[in-house]
Amino acid sequence: MISGIYSGLSSLRAIQTKTNSIANNVANINTDGFKKTRVTLHEGTVDGAGVTAYVQRVETPGPKVYEQTRKGETLVEKSNVDLTEELPQMILNRRDFQANIKTIQAQDEMLGSLLDIKG
Repeated sequence: MISGIYSGLSSLRAIQTKTNSIANNVANINTDGFKKTRVTLHEGTVDGAGVTAYVQRVETPGPKVYEQTRKGETLVEKSNVDLTEELPQMILNRRDFQANIKTIQAQDEMLGSLLDIKG
């Protein structure tokens, strides 16, 4: 039963990593040349329990626009962050977080019941 709590906690940590990545992407949406990151979740390596988060930088180019600079018009690459991708991911992260909290609560209740029976 403790492994269920461990799995839930590792999932919460992984989801927090995804949330941090999305927040960083959104914060840098107007930064010229910024490359967004994506987090993928994988099954943990310890007895298949837990979740591991891998952060990867997405190298696709952002849109290029001409901007007026001191040297005249220059082609500038914008950020490759798209809010229509980031905001739905944030909503999914919220639901994933809530589901994992419920899993931990259920494991806690089962462990409490087991201790009551044994005691």
